[in-house]
Amino acid sequence: MNCAMHTDVAATGYCRQCGKALCPECARDVGGALYCSSCLTGIVSSAPEARSPGASGSHPGAALALGFIPGLGAVYNGEYIKALVHVLIFGGIIALLSTDLPDAYDVFLGIALGCFYCYMPIEAYRTARARQLGAPQPGDLAYGQRRRPLGAIALIILGILFLLANFGLLRTEWLTRGWPIGLIAIGVWILADRMRGRP
Repeated sequence: MNCAMHTDVAATGYCRQCGKALCPECARDVGGALYCSSCLTGIVSSAPEARSPGASGSHPGAALALGFIPGLGAVYNGEYIKALVHVLIFGGIIALLSTDLPDAYDVFLGIALGCFYCYMPIEAYRTARARQLGAPQPGDLAYGQRRRPLGAIALIILGILFLLANFGLLRTEWLTRGWPIGLIAIGVWILADRMRGRP
């Protein structure tokens, strides 16, 4: 994402007050929090007791709690298009589960629904936390130190699940008995990622 003022320069942070994308030239660092010049002017000109530079409009805990209701966490963070997408995805999966699909597809959609339901509050929390700290938001290219190919990993997993379903190899018994394998795989991936980050 590029800076709101200098559209040809990549943004390195976001204003804690209004959420505007900022490049290094536009960002004003106040005690570790980033502000745009207009918001900082408003804070400085207001009375000290009425407003503090560390005040934030959204609370990560509230975003997490509201994130369990489809779309509401994104609405709390002011992301209305994302909220609509969340509601459409959640409702679409529920609608597909209500139809007469083969058993393998029911298993796949059940896994997808559970994963997406856990994703929504976590994503709402991370977005609110990033805004509170004046950091890039999770969906932005500047977020984090290293870019991980999460989209590619998700597509590979979806492809494998659809392939197993097409060949009739995805059964309900596999889900009820083999779900701990997913936890082990996630744990190994996190451990390997942490070990690679050590000096």
